[in-house]
Amino acid sequence: MNKYLKADEWCIVEEGFDPRNHRSSESIFSLGNGRMGQRANFEERYSGATLQGTYIGGVYYTDKTRVGWWKNGYPEYFAKVLNAPYWNGIDVEIDGIQLDLAVCKVSDFVRTLNMREGYLERSFVAALSNGNQVKVCARRFISMADKEVAAIRYAVVPLNFSGEMVFTSYIDGDIKNQDANYDEKFWDIVSTDSQKGEAYLQSVTKKTAFQVGVGIKYAVTIDGQAYVTSDDDTIVREKYAGNRVSVYAEKGKEVVFYKYVAVLSSMNHPADKLLENAKGVVKNAFQKGFAELFEAHRSEWEKIWEHSDITIEGDVEAQQGIRFNIFQLKQTYTGDDARLNIGPKGFTGEKYGGSTYWDTEAYCVPFYLSTADPAVTRNLLVYRYKQLDRAIENGMKLGFTDGAALYPMVTMNGEECHNEWEITFEEIHRNGAIAYAIYRYVNYTGDEKYIEDHGLEVLTGIARFWAQRATFSGEKKKYVILGVTGPNEYENNVNNNWYTNKIAVWCMKYALECMEQVKKRNPARFGELVARMKFDCEGETAHWKDIIAHMHFPEEKELGIFLQQDGYMDKEQILAKDLDPAIRPLNQHWSWDRILRSCFIKQADVLQGIYFFEDEFDMECIRRNFDFYESRCVHESSLSPCVHSILAAKIGDMERAYSLYLRTARLDLDDYNKEAHEGLHITSMAGTWMSIVEGFGGMRVKGGELHFHPAIPESWKAYSFKVMFRGNILNVIVGQGKTVIFNEAGEDVEVTVNGKKCRVGKNSKLEI
Repeated sequence: MNKYLKADEWCIVEEGFDPRNHRSSESIFSLGNGRMGQRANFEERYSGATLQGTYIGGVYYTDKTRVGWWKNGYPEYFAKVLNAPYWNGIDVEIDGIQLDLAVCKVSDFVRTLNMREGYLERSFVAALSNGNQVKVCARRFISMADKEVAAIRYAVVPLNFSGEMVFTSYIDGDIKNQDANYDEKFWDIVSTDSQKGEAYLQSVTKKTAFQVGVGIKYAVTIDGQAYVTSDDDTIVREKYAGNRVSVYAEKGKEVVFYKYVAVLSSMNHPADKLLENAKGVVKNAFQKGFAELFEAHRSEWEKIWEHSDITIEGDVEAQQGIRFNIFQLKQTYTGDDARLNIGPKGFTGEKYGGSTYWDTEAYCVPFYLSTADPAVTRNLLVYRYKQLDRAIENGMKLGFTDGAALYPMVTMNGEECHNEWEITFEEIHRNGAIAYAIYRYVNYTGDEKYIEDHGLEVLTGIARFWAQRATFSGEKKKYVILGVTGPNEYENNVNNNWYTNKIAVWCMKYALECMEQVKKRNPARFGELVARMKFDCEGETAHWKDIIAHMHFPEEKELGIFLQQDGYMDKEQILAKDLDPAIRPLNQHWSWDRILRSCFIKQADVLQGIYFFEDEFDMECIRRNFDFYESRCVHESSLSPCVHSILAAKIGDMERAYSLYLRTARLDLDDYNKEAHEGLHITSMAGTWMSIVEGFGGMRVKGGELHFHPAIPESWKAYSFKVMFRGNILNVIVGQGKTVIFNEAGEDVEVTVNGKKCRVGKNSKLEI
């Protein structure tokens, strides 16, 4: 772990500048608003190690796949969210010397991410090579109120001199992704323009033809008074546009440079109107001014926290961790655009390409169901529905027929674009997560009409895939699923991964149940869907039922556990606690061959299935499997600790539940896996929320009603969370020995707490 951040309930605070931590801090202090985001790069020039990253949701490039040799069915490209034109730069020269924290002497450095109000602030004192000293305080935000606007307040005070300061505000279109497969630049420049006080740049992606228009305007004040100068140089180069302004700064007087930014894309504007519209947006922002823009932004964050906050009394690190996770989730995805989804790194880095993974359905759906309007989660499901044709095409490329749908492991537009064969071809369990998300949504919201409108087509395509992927073993007299990779990616090309077989059977069962429901509720619609899908009601249904009844599930009967896959017990059984900490993480020290031959587990696999289908197993069964697999799990996937924490809480092992909660909550803040510099683990952050609400709070939805089984870590005084459920807003407060549920909005509601059914009246509370 690398613990260099100060514990604080509402802020992430870095005191003192250590260049060795800077790349990680650029990730941790990132900002976004669901439409766009940016790493916490310095505004002034920085010649040290940095990953300048500005990203726009939905704008991507199809980077040609780079592999040693080709295989049939292999994706031709890896889609990635692009490092877009860089807009936050403000170069600062002081008496002719460039301000650069990699060169000058830095003291009193404090970087703060204020999560309550959604801004990044940084202050420091810099001593330049000529002895001049300046104090700098910079604040910026990306507006939650206006999704195309950002603003910066950059304040400089000369401490021991008076002299000339030159500010250069610019847009840089000459950028590239550090993860480009062939070191290619992905943008062409359409136009650049600079006028007094403002500058503009329009660029277009190669191949995919997305266009982005960026506009900037600036204002300067000295000691709070507007400063107007005729000395404004306009700068226009092939891939660069900006303004350069000179100011005479007196000792002790604050010079503030305000930068207003508009970022528009052709996803929301006609390409030929981009710069015209950008001019209008940035002009409007400029006229409102920094304070008014910030107040609107702060107000939006206040509304978000009203429904999403989780409070923890008595544990500042735990409190900071959960708020950091919620903050990053909410600034990554807001749910107001069904074309967008949640990339594993969000807007914080380039690893994983910013594309959509199964993480969204498996981990993020519960979070958004409880903390936002149901339409937000519905948009995540519609995103996949609109890509059903592509999922069927993906299946056809691998030899599947008759409408069998294989959803991609990684995608931007529905087409598979992952470039590791053991994932692309074998990690097919992702199909199950899509179906399970539909189940979760309908179970939580009661929106059964979604099934007949969209869901049944997706479920049928997925069930058809599983029916074709399973084969009958004459030796076992069972159906088997061969050559797969389960959620545990430290095993490849295995036979009968228990979780994969389990989710396959469940998908076919659920599809059949939904067919019966639609047939009963709306026969006309059912007939229409059967015709559209060319579904053989007798033949396909009979085949699915046969697979359901005769699927092979590997198990170790003497130990009373489900086997992760056939042959797992042939491996040398070593426990994770016996590994030398110096070789962790394993994936940064061992060869892949050695990892594959070991018994070590990257993330929940069997336990993922037990988490999804816990009602099928008694407590002792869950305990046996948990104890066996958790002791072999190295948690080198960000998606792992949360599932283990939830199950540990379920079996009453609060010590391990708490330890695993801290690992998921502070995965990036403490850099457990030594990879925060690459970007944050956004999708797994939803698992942190699950660890508290589903783990400690024991929340489940059964039969259309909420159930709670609260528990609390010994070191906490109390914790609370809110859930939005079918028109109600319930505030659940769990203390040592007492649980209180407030019904803050909605009519009377029935809940079950510790197995006892209770009624919580409108605007009243229940104490247990």
